[in-house]
Amino acid sequence: MSEPPAGPGPIQLASPLDGPDGAPVLVLGNSLGTSSAVWDRQVPVLRRHFRLLRYDLPGHGVSAGSPVPPTPYSVRGLGAGVLALLDAHGIDRAGYAGISLGGMIGMWLAANAPHRISALGLLCTSAYLPPAAAWQDRAAQVRARGMRAISTQIVGRWLTADYAAREPGVRAALTAELERTDPEGYAGCCEALAEMDLRSRLGAIAAPTLVIAGAEDPATPPPHGARIAAGINAGPGGRAGGARLLVVRGAAHLANISAAAEVSVALLNHLCAVYDCGR
Repeated sequence: MSEPPAGPGPIQLASPLDGPDGAPVLVLGNSLGTSSAVWDRQVPVLRRHFRLLRYDLPGHGVSAGSPVPPTPYSVRGLGAGVLALLDAHGIDRAGYAGISLGGMIGMWLAANAPHRISALGLLCTSAYLPPAAAWQDRAAQVRARGMRAISTQIVGRWLTADYAAREPGVRAALTAELERTDPEGYAGCCEALAEMDLRSRLGAIAAPTLVIAGAEDPATPPPHGARIAAGINAGPGGRAGGARLLVVRGAAHLANISAAAEVSVALLNHLCAVYDCGR
């Protein structure tokens, strides 16, 4: 059976739904500068119990090389794009896991469309990431000079030095993927980060939430994850669903790569506690 079309909008379906027929749907959101392939280490574990829906941000992954929607973007607009993708596939309710910007989109969804999100995994992310000027400067830089102008600096934040030395091929692949990203799409996502502030909405999140932070993450260090969990648990929704923080040692901004096994198990255990996977 062919997949329904993704429909117009900033969010592009990265691959067909993957997993057992009738299983709960889990949406996977990627981080700024990566594609849906950032989840490849978790997919074999997760698709045993879930139908996985992976998307790409504007100008990222499958959408790189195609015209990008007009910028600037917002987290709200990107979240609306995910809802449109769910609608196009006839999915009323799903779990959601997102890394960095993907996690910010997940927070927006869980706070503003709580009837659509039944469980939440937030990896290496933040509810508020100032200063706005830094994101606006980065957007201007890639528009003027292209992605190679920032690739070495940015990829250096994604992996710990030890992991990058052990796995130079992984760093090279991530660098190549970042450099393939459309500068305008990337810049538009930077502008979404510049205006994002989800702090006042955290208490509206009712979905059971696992927050994962990399102990060596320079971009969204563990205090950012702690503030997310505290904000969710301080609200009426948090008291019903609850949020838990896990700090992963030996992990930088892409904790699900350098600590793939630990993150995979933690995420699966969290989701199966919600969905009763019957393992």
